[in-house]
Amino acid sequence: MTEPSVPTYAQLLARTDGPPGSSWGVWGADDEIGTLNHLTPDRVRAAAALVRTGQRVRLDHPLEAFDPPPAPTRKPLQHMMFGANEHHRDEYLDSFHTQGSSQLDGLRHFAHPEHGFYNGTDPGLLRPGAPTLGVNRFAEHGIVGRGVLVDVDAHLRTRGHVIDHDAGEPIEVSTVVEAAAAQGVALAPGDILMVRTGWGHHYLHELGPQERRALTPLRASGLLASRETLEWLWDSRFAVVASDTFAVEAWPAPRDSPFLTAAERAGADRIPHSGLMHRELIPLLGFVLGELWALDELAAACAADGRWDAMVVSTPLNLTGGVGSPSNAVAIR
Repeated sequence: MTEPSVPTYAQLLARTDGPPGSSWGVWGADDEIGTLNHLTPDRVRAAAALVRTGQRVRLDHPLEAFDPPPAPTRKPLQHMMFGANEHHRDEYLDSFHTQGSSQLDGLRHFAHPEHGFYNGTDPGLLRPGAPTLGVNRFAEHGIVGRGVLVDVDAHLRTRGHVIDHDAGEPIEVSTVVEAAAAQGVALAPGDILMVRTGWGHHYLHELGPQERRALTPLRASGLLASRETLEWLWDSRFAVVASDTFAVEAWPAPRDSPFLTAAERAGADRIPHSGLMHRELIPLLGFVLGELWALDELAAACAADGRWDAMVVSTPLNLTGGVGSPSNAVAIR
């Protein structure tokens, strides 16, 4: 089974039958999984052939790892336990934010300010318990494929450059391409791309609790918000783009971001999401994004044997109408 022809990003920008730069309708008018369509059965079978030793490497931080949460609207998870008697234990979670630790963004997470939700979905359908565009669609499809780790942090360190995470340093596509070439790994359609910047390690292990609380406003390194970044991601036909960063892209967006709305460019008040690539990646292109992934252990394993790809399995919550989910991801080598 082969993948149907997919237009280039340049062709999407030139379209007149839908929002320019959108993939609406590419996989059908009723599509709800976006770039997961790149995970064809042939690509899943090929990913299984990457398992050689049976080594399993987790790609998730603990649910409670990010305390305080980088996003101020999210609260620390509280694990509550009780027992019906002294021989029994049960539990529940309070303040469980599904995107509070290693996570996947669902396609109802962001709408484009001018064009709306992915594939023109009616926002009135996006309610708790309603399945349309929920993360349950990811769970139904399954996320299994060839994962490729690109260790940008390690690559830049060999050149004497340490990423300035506290300044929210943006990373250009050319740097990611150079790092992959230096590792000797080729990127391919359908890949689950994992970009390690070192931001997660910096936030969790180099900053203390007080320093983390003082990060107001938050700054985080990540991919540069640019049309070139979008073009490369789309034309590469990645199924998932994940990183160890807060938002995959650098946070906050640059003041001169090309993704500002016309009103924002004209002087309208800006919000924290103003100028983010998220506004195009998720609602216009249907990109599945993974954030805050734990990539240090995998980077060490890959560097030790020179194999930078593996079978990656992610099992998002089957939460009807979910906005996002813990990634529940593992690399199998």
